[in-house]
Amino acid sequence: MTDIAEDMPWLKRAWHTVQSRIAEDRLAHALIIAGERGVGKRAWAEAVARLRLCGRPANLEAGAPVACGECKQCQLFAAASHPDVRVYAPEKSRMVKVDQIRALSSFAVASPQVAHHKVAIIDRADQLNINAANALLKTLEEPLPDVTLILLQESGRPVIPTIRSRCQTLAIPVPGDEDANRWLTNRVQGLSEDARPSADVLAKALMLSGNAPRLAFDYATGDFIGLRDTALGRFKDFMKAKIPVGEAAKAFKALGLEDTLWLFETWGADLARLIVGGKAQDTDAADMLGFLAKSTPAWRAHELLDRVKESRAAGVYNASPELEASRLLIAWQALMPVKRPAGQAAVARQDYA
Repeated sequence: MTDIAEDMPWLKRAWHTVQSRIAEDRLAHALIIAGERGVGKRAWAEAVARLRLCGRPANLEAGAPVACGECKQCQLFAAASHPDVRVYAPEKSRMVKVDQIRALSSFAVASPQVAHHKVAIIDRADQLNINAANALLKTLEEPLPDVTLILLQESGRPVIPTIRSRCQTLAIPVPGDEDANRWLTNRVQGLSEDARPSADVLAKALMLSGNAPRLAFDYATGDFIGLRDTALGRFKDFMKAKIPVGEAAKAFKALGLEDTLWLFETWGADLARLIVGGKAQDTDAADMLGFLAKSTPAWRAHELLDRVKESRAAGVYNASPELEASRLLIAWQALMPVKRPAGQAAVARQDYA
């Protein structure tokens, strides 16, 4: 079967690290896999789980084991019906709950059902609520030889130190332009011709995702790009005082809270880069952000990023995307420089394209 490092070359270093540790029988009982959203963390974790459960891995003696793809364990895994692997991810609350971690703990202490090992994946360990985090600590503090825990973490989203200290951390990088474009192009070739995005759409998807290929695929084949373009247009109009905040916020409501915060975070990071002479990731927003960068101190950009963090924390309590967008929009508009004609009230400048 295809090695994941061949399909996604940017995963090669982390994958080879795990291969060698499995071959030497010294893989840690708990791993944290850190990387940007959509870079392939879940696919990597599933490849590790497949290898860990495989009944007769190939190339084991050579120090680069791969799952055989033919044994009973591999067949069960391929059918997504292996009883010795579990995945726990945020539910409607956007958090991993304590009941899920208690289920993981019960799974960990039970004997494997058909394999020699068990694997539990926590997709978004950075979104454990406090009770879930405390429950997970108990499992981490008493490691069992027949279970491997794989915790996935998005870059910039912290995992509490007491959990991090009990895990080995591996980082997955964002691929370069060539690898990202090749993977995305190959992936869309599997779609029907009428569903296949154009080269321009693929390029835009890669730009918006920051070269995270799996996220770019979702963008290119979904409705995100159109909704984002509308939101950006309303954002610019609001910044130039052409529309009220409520009208601008409605465009972000259509995106949902997670994608709304993702956009504002990207724009805030781009503003910080431009202030210090860097380049914007979102080239469509670069004109507006470049205009603001001329008169905005760096601390104001980081203040905006802190506001995004506050909104993300509010998301735990099912905060309204429209309300959070309104708060952030108002904070952004406060950055607009003003000119004060003699004898007149201050008015917002509107001289960017």
